[in-house]
Amino acid sequence: MERVVGTTVRGLRAPIINEGDDLEKIVVDTVLNAAEVEGITIQDRDIVSLTESIVARAQGNYASIDAIAADVSEKFGDETVGVIFPILSRNRFANCLSGIARGVKKVVLMLSYPSDEVGNHLVSIDDLDEKGINPWTDNLTEEQFRELFGNQKHPFTGVDYIEYYRSLVEAEGISCEIIFSNHAKSILDYTKHVLACDIHSRFRTKRILKNHGAETVYGLDDILTEPVNGSGYNEAFGLLGCNKATDDSVKLFPNKCQGLVDGIQAKIKEATGKTVEVMVYGDGAFKDPAGKIWELADPVVSPAYTKGLEGTPNEIKLKYLADNNFSHLRGEELDKAIAEYIENKSDDLVGSVEAQGTTPRKLTDLIGSLSDLTSGSGDKGTPFVFIQGYFDNYTSGK
Repeated sequence: MERVVGTTVRGLRAPIINEGDDLEKIVVDTVLNAAEVEGITIQDRDIVSLTESIVARAQGNYASIDAIAADVSEKFGDETVGVIFPILSRNRFANCLSGIARGVKKVVLMLSYPSDEVGNHLVSIDDLDEKGINPWTDNLTEEQFRELFGNQKHPFTGVDYIEYYRSLVEAEGISCEIIFSNHAKSILDYTKHVLACDIHSRFRTKRILKNHGAETVYGLDDILTEPVNGSGYNEAFGLLGCNKATDDSVKLFPNKCQGLVDGIQAKIKEATGKTVEVMVYGDGAFKDPAGKIWELADPVVSPAYTKGLEGTPNEIKLKYLADNNFSHLRGEELDKAIAEYIENKSDDLVGSVEAQGTTPRKLTDLIGSLSDLTSGSGDKGTPFVFIQGYFDNYTSGK
């Protein structure tokens, strides 16, 4: 029988994961049980993805605010520290800021504007236009910002992040000066000791600071790259990708999880004879059109995946073929012509006019976005996602 369904995506319900749980076994058992209950036939190149949060939970990869403070203090000593380009997030950065403040003498907090790196706005672009402010040439003090724009609250959270971040620093008993600039070197007018808190632009930021005379430069990816007083850590990303766990701790991005995905793949192969692909995913790479938030606060979409998920799609645009190459055909003749074209397509379609508009992003970024949207970030209870038919095309199953 001809297949009439293409890619299918299922969120799999799982037990609550705690530190020390055998996550590899839980994932395999969940997939096999779902296949039995739902009548799913596991196939080669199916995909099992699991959210980074439960991997870190199973690893017990947590750190206290005190551990953050100890590492920051060891790196900066008794200095005034410029904390630049943090994202505006209670979940992602608040506890980090408390730890940073606890470990230094004074904080000069420099915020990018009109928005942070992932699209959280301090002020609208329209407001900038109205006041005649150019964010690429104008640096503002907090007093100047308030005089121009007043008290601005985030449209989703209702939080005034300027006041909120100030309160977190001052709660640690130290002074906080806040400025606004989109140029890393602007902080050097206040201090030569800088902690860069941006995510995807961090390497450029650190390079600019060093080239313009900064004496001490670290990024969030340099904090907690090894255990501090028995804390969790992430050797590749440090504090990047962490989330608030409790009022005085954070859950870090999972550490060294390649063995986990390879182990899950091997166990499912042993149980079914099929080779599935497995990946750990964090934030998907998509933008909210209303809030303008770019949903990518993790340093990477996938910190670990099996080798079959390397690369990018190699796809042809069906509508281009139908409108151009085979515009003279209809019905069965058109189906046959397109199917033959797909079956004989080049292994490398980069630059081909027939592939334009297919956006050859990394497979792990695409699948991570699909998984993140499926599992959600709330109470769905589906931290595992099972995907079938992702690598199919128009000819599969015909």
